[in-house]
Order: sequence, then C-alpha cells, then structure tokens
Amino acid sequence: MEDSGALKGRVALVTGGASGLGRATAVALAEAGAHVVIADIDPAGSEQTRARVADSGGSAEVVPLDVTDDASRRDVVADLFDRHGDAFDVLVNVAGIDRPGYITDIDLDDYRRVQAVNCEGPVFLTSEFMKRAQHLPEGRTADVVHVVSLSAITSGSGAIAYNGSKAGFLNATRCIQRELREKAVRHPDGSERPFPCRVQAVIPAAMDTPMMEQWGIPSHLMMPPSAVAEMVRTLLLLHPSAFVPEMQIVPRLEPNFPR
Repeated sequence: MEDSGALKGRVALVTGGASGLGRATAVALAEAGAHVVIADIDPAGSEQTRARVADSGGSAEVVPLDVTDDASRRDVVADLFDRHGDAFDVLVNVAGIDRPGYITDIDLDDYRRVQAVNCEGPVFLTSEFMKRAQHLPEGRTADVVHVVSLSAITSGSGAIAYNGSKAGFLNATRCIQRELREKAVRHPDGSERPFPCRVQAVIPAAMDTPMMEQWGIPSHLMMPPSAVAEMVRTLLLLHPSAFVPEMQIVPRLEPNFPR
C-alpha cells in the first residue's frame, strides 16, 4: 500500500470494531502501521476482526467496551493510556445501531438505546480521551474521527431514532470542533498552546454492513465499508496543520442508474 507504515507507532482505538465499518477501519489502520485496539460488546466478532488484522500482517488487540456505560468508557481509556502512554493518540468512533420505528409505534427503550450508542456514548468517550490527550508532548497532535451518517442531514420515514441520534452527534461534533479552536492548554509555567487534538467527521451514505440488512437495500446501491474506512485513514494521514471538519461520502452510482 502507498501509505503502508504511515501510522506506525500510533495506537488507535476503534469502537464498533467487531463488524461492518468498524472491522474495515481496524484493518485499514493496521495496514497503515497502527496498532489497533478493537473495542466492542461482541467478543467473538472482535476476535474475528483481530484475526483478520493478523492475517494481513497487522497488529491488534481486543478490549471489551460498552460505549453506553460511563465506567466502561473511563476504564478503557485509562487502561490504554497506562499501557501505551502517548502512543495512544487516535480514537475512531464507529459504533452505531439502528432501531426502526414510526412515530405511532416507536419503542421508548429502543429510542433511548439508539441515542445512547450513537450520540451520548461517543461524545463522552471523546471527552475521556481528550482529558488525557491534552497532555501530549509539545508538537504532538491527537486525532479523533467521528463516523456520523448522511442521515444526520437528511430525513426518512421509520428512522426517527437513528436520524435524530446522528443529527445530534453531528452538531455535538461541530461544537467540539469550535471549542478546540477556542481552547488553549496552560503549562505549569503559565504559557499556553493550542489544544493538541484534531476532531474530524466522516459522513457516509448507506454502506453494505450487517446493520443495513433490515432495510432491504440492494447491495449495488450501497458502498462497501472498506471505501469509507479508506477515508477515515486518509483523514488520519493528513498533515497536522490540515483539518477537514466534515467529509461526505456517497456511492458513485445514482440509485436509478443501471449497474
């Protein structure tokens, strides 16, 4: 690969790494040289991802993580900084779920679960990560990539929970980006420097992943998760002085164009 080894020496936490885009992202980052931490509530799927990374010559480990649980988020972040130190400087928030439901029959527990996984979880995981990443040595920049969804800026029937959660996550991401532009880190000697963290967002359209099976969309109208994973990797490989607030990714073919 052209960028093989470009992420060598960096440790990347990828949530939702047991399947779909999380798995594709773990493989893509490992191929670029990162040591990937595969985080999920599905241990079997996480091990399958780790094996896929190993088969491609990459380095990975598995950690259990429930992004909706505050203690789980804190423990995972603290453990990775304790074990990997400043090398742990990449967080990719991929984990997401979808529970269909129309306004007349939407289930409250399903709605709350989707919000917790898709918005609350990644926001507070990012918070835990930044509390430690702000102390990176001078000249270092930590990276956070938020995987949002085109559903954050479009609307569709039967997807109130998902669309609402992703819209909230996108706006939360924009708030974080603005705060990082305004926030400085103060040294013990009283001097200040810009906050050493870059947060970028990927906004993909439908991908051919297990989560999308419930909607019955033909595969040829969706992107392979590897295409989006390549974009995540591209954002991480940008020069530290560069910044892409939001990157939309859609299938090349229009839905009514014959394949």
